[in-house]
Amino acid sequence: MNSPYSKYFDIDAATTYLTTPGSGLLSRETKQWRTQRDQAFHESNTSLREQQGTMLDSCRNTLGQFFNCPGTNVFLSSCFSFAFNALLAGLPKHYKVLLLDNDYPSVNFPTIISGFEHSFVNMDEQLEANILDAIATFRPNVLILSIVQYISGLKIDLSFIQELKHQHPDLLIIGDGTQFLGTDLFDFDTSGFDAVLSSGYKWLMAGFGNGFILLNDRLKEILYADIQKNYSYLNNQWMNKSVVQLCFEPGHLDTLAHGTLQQSLLQFEQWGYAETVLYTQNLLAKARTELANRGLLLDRILNRRPQSNIFNIQIDPKNFQLLMDEGIKCFPRGSGIRVGFHLYNDHADLEKLLHIIDTKVN
Repeated sequence: MNSPYSKYFDIDAATTYLTTPGSGLLSRETKQWRTQRDQAFHESNTSLREQQGTMLDSCRNTLGQFFNCPGTNVFLSSCFSFAFNALLAGLPKHYKVLLLDNDYPSVNFPTIISGFEHSFVNMDEQLEANILDAIATFRPNVLILSIVQYISGLKIDLSFIQELKHQHPDLLIIGDGTQFLGTDLFDFDTSGFDAVLSSGYKWLMAGFGNGFILLNDRLKEILYADIQKNYSYLNNQWMNKSVVQLCFEPGHLDTLAHGTLQQSLLQFEQWGYAETVLYTQNLLAKARTELANRGLLLDRILNRRPQSNIFNIQIDPKNFQLLMDEGIKCFPRGSGIRVGFHLYNDHADLEKLLHIIDTKVN
């Protein structure tokens, strides 16, 4: 089955683009919008500079509507890492934090060096049970994890997060959505997460320089609580902004970058986001079956559901250059080669990958 979405992208006929986990493609329409916007913005007679605040508010509202989060609880950032470090800086320093072992370095490293008492959960096919055991013994205030793991593609059970919040309402749950958002339906308000942060350059297909954080009201009150109590000393020109907004958005934001993110979300809506998810999930099911039949999946992926859009194919990473020479865009990660399937991929891409593995990989 051909992708009904690939026609919206400029993909060379000789290229099989399976490296969205590293960087997603921009649609032709989004690229055209960027070109026109950038040219117009730098004209001397433009009014776009004066519309900066209005445009950023519009982007926040689009994000809020897309992921069901109040626009006033959406904050923009240049990337996940900047927003995440601002979040860590606002948490009470006595909090105990539970992390996943070998999670994304930009999640674990800044948490550790921030000085929080922390403990790790073993990441295997029993991940959810491991989390429950760690909560019972370590008693953390915060659980921080990537919703989808960048190396293996392991995906947390989102229904587990909802139940975990029900069982432990005082536990703050913070998710890195960079390898997840854009691949599946997501309702932040009912998700059980207190915060989800993401960059836009992967599955949201929005290029670099944009990211965001979705917050619920409870965490919004906790962050920088001491500063919020002494808000009166701030300069009057900032009185229309909250402390939390000032900490997440301390400087100028790039309207081209965040406008690109907004355009990508609007295009998802134009296509019918639920339909794009259904299409890719059907493709993923086929890919999972074929790779499993060849014994190429990690045990911790094979023995669990749900499935993310990422697969770590268990072939020697030295085959990376071979695959690249054959036009397969991929990347060596961990013990294998990482690939990802997005809406512009189709069964022909999968068949090409499988053919090369079957006939040319040692």
